[in-house]
Formats: sequence, structure tokens, C-alpha cells
Amino acid sequence: MRRSHLSPKFLIAALLIAVPACDGERAETDQLSIVVSTSILGDIVENVVDGAASVEVLIPVGSDSHDYSASSAQVAAMHRADLVILNGLGLEEGMTDLVEGLVADGIEVFEIGPLLNPIPLEGSQNPDPHVWMDPLRMAEGARLIGHELTRIAPDRDWAASAEAYAVELQEVDDEIVNILAVVPVAQRVMVTNHESFGYFADRYDFGVIGTVIPGGSTLDEPSSAELAELVAVMRQTNTTVIFGETTRPDILAEAVARELSDDVEVVDLYTESLGAAGSDADTYIGMLRVNAQLVAGSLS
Repeated sequence: MRRSHLSPKFLIAALLIAVPACDGERAETDQLSIVVSTSILGDIVENVVDGAASVEVLIPVGSDSHDYSASSAQVAAMHRADLVILNGLGLEEGMTDLVEGLVADGIEVFEIGPLLNPIPLEGSQNPDPHVWMDPLRMAEGARLIGHELTRIAPDRDWAASAEAYAVELQEVDDEIVNILAVVPVAQRVMVTNHESFGYFADRYDFGVIGTVIPGGSTLDEPSSAELAELVAVMRQTNTTVIFGETTRPDILAEAVARELSDDVEVVDLYTESLGAAGSDADTYIGMLRVNAQLVAGSLS
């Protein structure tokens, strides 16, 4: 791959020259401009702002958060924004240099993940970035976003809409507990595509006994020995379901399933992205509900 010899600051400056100043736009719309990384965060922020701010999502629905790189137009949008909200904890790893540049340029960047009591990835000291898999954590996240908006724009009561949405997330958590109640304790074991269900397992008393892709990033690659070990674990535990992801091809998961038997199925869950518009998973709450129903139906 050929790399540009222009410095990142030069490229950003060139982009900004072509973009109208944001102050004039804000005067016309009288709204805060917020840019968020994922569709999941986008829906959460939309609920918190309740129509009182414009929200732009960087990573398209159905795309993997780990390897996404922002376009030049999106870089410019982040520089115009009043606030950039990211998950953090290494999730947006394809934008690491960009985020460092934003902070250095004085752009308001708010990373929600580190504030939500992150747990470590299995066998690692690195934090698990998939905090949204626990709705109670994200209820607190909604409140924190409300507090951050109040700091930036204290003329509006952002906390009220944040609290209302936090209550909705607490209610869906109760619903998920009831949905999963059909899964016996002995069957609460999961094999997942990568380590994205640690918070789900922690909240709802499941165990993740193996992953197709090791680690918390979909960019990692398993060795043949690691795949063989996963097959052995699944045989020993009579596990017949692998939970794949809607944002990644199931090639490796299907290969593991074929190695075991025709009785092993791959069930795709929503992990890095909401579902397509019009689907039952096109909101964060809908996504949580659909995942719970798929897990319950597969393991009960």
C-alpha cells in the first residue's frame, strides 16, 4: 500500500478549507451538532437529545466497528461538530490516529466506554469494549451523555430525556431476564464469533466457553490449533450452537460447525451494529430484545 507523504494535520487542514464554518450553520438550525461512531450509540444519543440536536453516525448499519475508517467528509464533520461521542476502549481501532488528532485540535471528544466499569477480556488485561451488551451499563451511559451535553449546552435540560431513556433500558433489562428464564442453568453456555458477549454473559449468568476468533477484535485471526481446540471443547461440552455476527461473514464459524456435525448450527446475533431499517433490531432496545430471543430459542 502506498502511503501519503503529507502529514495528517496538513490533510485535515485541507479538508477544513473546503467546509463552511459551523457557526453559521448552527445559527440557522439552532441545534447542537453531534457525531457518533456506531449506529448503536447513534440510537442511544438520539433518544437522549430527543430531537434537540442533530446526530450523525459515522459507521453504516451492518458494518464492523473494528476496521472502519472515516471518509474525508466525515473527518470534516467531526471537526465541525460540537461534540464527538465514541465508544472507546479500542473499539474504533481504525480511527485511533484520527481521534488523537481531534483531541489535539481541541475538538470535544467524549468516550463513554471507559466510564462504564469495563471488564477485562478473557485472559487479558485489556478492557472489553462491548459495553452496550449490558443495558444497565448503557442506562448509566445515557445519564452520562446527558451530563456531558449539559456541560456543553447548559441552557437545556438534557438530563430529563436522558433519565427517561435510562428507565426504558432498565425496563428492557427486566424483559431480557424474563426472556432468558427459559434457558436452564446447565445450558447457559455460549460459543461466539469473537469476544463480544462478555458483558451479556456477566449480566445474565451465562458462560462463554470459546470463540471462533480469539480476543475482542474481529481483526484477529485464529490459528489452526486454536480452531482445533474450540472443536474439542464443543465436543466435550456437547455444544451445538455457535453465535455468529450480522456484521461478519460466517465462514470460520460454518467450518467449525461442519467439523463437528450437521446438528451444529450458526445463529447470527447483532453485535457491532443495529439491524437494517424496518427490522426488529433497528433500534438499540430492539436489538437487545432480538438477541435475547435468539439466544433463548437456540439454547432452551
